[in-house]
Amino acid sequence: MHNLKQLIEVARGDRQPDLILSGKILSVFTGEIIESDIAVYRDIIAGIGEYSGNKVEVDGIVLPGLMDAHMHIESTLLTPSEFVKAVLPHGTTSVFIDPHEIANVSGIRGIEYIYKATRKLPLNFFLMIPSCVPAIKGFETYGAEISADDVSEIMKWEGVAGLAEVMNFPGVVSADEEVLKKIEAARGKIIDGHSPGLTGNALNAYISAGIMSDHECITAEESIEKVRRGMKVMVREGSVARNLKDLIGIVNELNSDNFLLASDDLLPVDMEKGHMNYRLRLCVESGIKPEVAVKMATLNTARYFMLNDLGAIAPGYRADMVVVNDLKSFEVNTVIKDGKIVWDGHIRVDIEYFEPPREIMESVKIPELGEDDLRIPVRGELCRVIELIPQQIVTRKVEMNLPVKNGFTSPDKELDVAKISVIDRHGSGKHIGLGFVKGFGLKKGAIASSVAHDSHNCICVGMNDSDMLTAIRRIEEMHGGFVVVDGEIKAELPLPVAGLISSLSYEEVRSRLEKLYDEAKKLGVKIEHPFTALSFLALPVIPELKITDFGLVDVNSMSFVELWVTE
Repeated sequence: MHNLKQLIEVARGDRQPDLILSGKILSVFTGEIIESDIAVYRDIIAGIGEYSGNKVEVDGIVLPGLMDAHMHIESTLLTPSEFVKAVLPHGTTSVFIDPHEIANVSGIRGIEYIYKATRKLPLNFFLMIPSCVPAIKGFETYGAEISADDVSEIMKWEGVAGLAEVMNFPGVVSADEEVLKKIEAARGKIIDGHSPGLTGNALNAYISAGIMSDHECITAEESIEKVRRGMKVMVREGSVARNLKDLIGIVNELNSDNFLLASDDLLPVDMEKGHMNYRLRLCVESGIKPEVAVKMATLNTARYFMLNDLGAIAPGYRADMVVVNDLKSFEVNTVIKDGKIVWDGHIRVDIEYFEPPREIMESVKIPELGEDDLRIPVRGELCRVIELIPQQIVTRKVEMNLPVKNGFTSPDKELDVAKISVIDRHGSGKHIGLGFVKGFGLKKGAIASSVAHDSHNCICVGMNDSDMLTAIRRIEEMHGGFVVVDGEIKAELPLPVAGLISSLSYEEVRSRLEKLYDEAKKLGVKIEHPFTALSFLALPVIPELKITDFGLVDVNSMSFVELWVTE
């Protein structure tokens, strides 16, 4: 805590600053690059101008610390401490996290773990309370519920920024009582949205409920309609959902205040490119002026979340800053957090690990299975098949004739169709959803995962039942994880923290992921991030056709459909 009198004395030049940076500064208010000193008192910027004392000469350009407007830390597969080690060198000093993945598995206990594990780390973690746990009732087995009363209680925790993405947009539009109670519980705070493809009066209804943003836009037209109606659009560039290049062209100097940058779901193998600094680089490569891009990852985000002391280099602002070599590559050479140099080629502060509670480490409970449980008897000629769309989490529904062997419908490598299964992993019974998916490229073997958005049942895709069964059994033995099987286990990554997060280091997780990807390619997999693509096939709030442990879901009509076309 700073002393206000002493802060003012430092700002006047009458007291020695704790840190003086001297060099080029980007003003996000004017877009100018100015030559100046930055005087820091404790964790606050006291002033910019001329200051006397020992100065740290800046080799580069000083920007405000970078901010990720929306992300799920569980999707990085890293504990919070390892996540900080991964992104701090890329200039990230603030993230807005929605822990709904772990909440769907472990409820409030999962949220508490993430909250406590992030409190003492050298990065601002702003908690957004999961709004849809489960994502939607009646369509799958889930591990926990977060009620409106729970939202009200968690809102009292220090550092809570608001209500996370309201994914049940049909519930909002139809004025579902339970959904509206959660929105009411968040009044006065930020309420994030999630409304892919919503348009017209339905969009009006959604926004009128107090929902302020969306990160699910995939077309420029959709983004513009939402901005015209007062929404902030988070331009997402994740590991699988990559929307930046399709959306960024509509950003200009007149409307740029309405756009933020976000990663949403990001894997360690992609963090080598950078974090928010990589997204700035993409913006500039796409024709956006660098000063506009930086504002989207700093001041715009801070103002959206009503944080008036973050997002800029100016008197009274938090001393979170990053020094980049230039405004094209955005390569980072120094990171300052709370007025201290925390990274300058090496991490200069202690990063504390928080031990997860035991009950979160033992959350994967898969029923006993045999190959008979994975077989699909023939009941018609045409099958409904989920078709992947490259680099998107939306899918298509297609109808296909599939081969038959001994009375059972089979996958077909020539058609690029694999079998898919989703199995309850919460110990609620023997619930198994079976179907087919087109577009993985599998020629043999199987891959499986305990990460399947949002309820995180065990999901597996494969070309034969034996390999699928081996993969599913290994998932339970590891208490969660990723596995590739081809007659035997070829590669694996244990994810014992709620079946979602590894207890290994960032470097080891990245290395094991690369091994998994290599082995998946040997099976014929063509997708860059196969486990992430697989995980979204179980999300019944993203169009068009998805699968849960209850069966196939037509998301457009929000109804179950049979595997076999009977019309």
